[in-house]
Amino acid sequence: MDRVLKALGAAHQGAVGVLLADGSEPGPVYFDVGSGPDVPSSTEWHAYDGRRGRPRAELLRGSCSCGWRGAAEYPLDWTTLADDEPLYEADVDLSGPIGDYEAHVSVVRDASVPLPAELTGLLTELVRQLDVLAVEEPLAVLKALADLRYVIAQTGQEAAYELAALDVPLKDVATALGTSETAARTYLNDYLHP
Repeated sequence: MDRVLKALGAAHQGAVGVLLADGSEPGPVYFDVGSGPDVPSSTEWHAYDGRRGRPRAELLRGSCSCGWRGAAEYPLDWTTLADDEPLYEADVDLSGPIGDYEAHVSVVRDASVPLPAELTGLLTELVRQLDVLAVEEPLAVLKALADLRYVIAQTGQEAAYELAALDVPLKDVATALGTSETAARTYLNDYLHP
């Protein structure tokens, strides 16, 4: 996948976040695997199980890479969790934090600029035709994609220059694209400075 599209999407990567007993959000957990230059780490909710000196999660909540944190907090009932069992093996209900994150992404998606129905139809049909041709005539697909790259670069540059001429705030561009300001800036710069 194109790195810019990855950056746009990465602005809203969800996770189940944790809070410690003091209400703080912990940093990554590091795993001692012996000597060596690389020390593996994790911020996955189940790494905070209190074993081997790791912090112990008290609450779970929805979390997003954009900085959003769910307001609802879901307590972990340690009286029902086995001390010697890894937390990822326990039967923990994650539906609350995951549902909160999905609601957050829905709000982001709803705030983004909608594509006109006609354009959505054209894009859907283009993808369908390219999928069929990829099997039947792969060289024709590669030629079509080369042509599309040119069209995308030219049209993207025109749109980016128009936004600059209109002095559209970066915050508005990010909202319209459903991403962060950093990712939106990178996206625009890739068109303005190919």
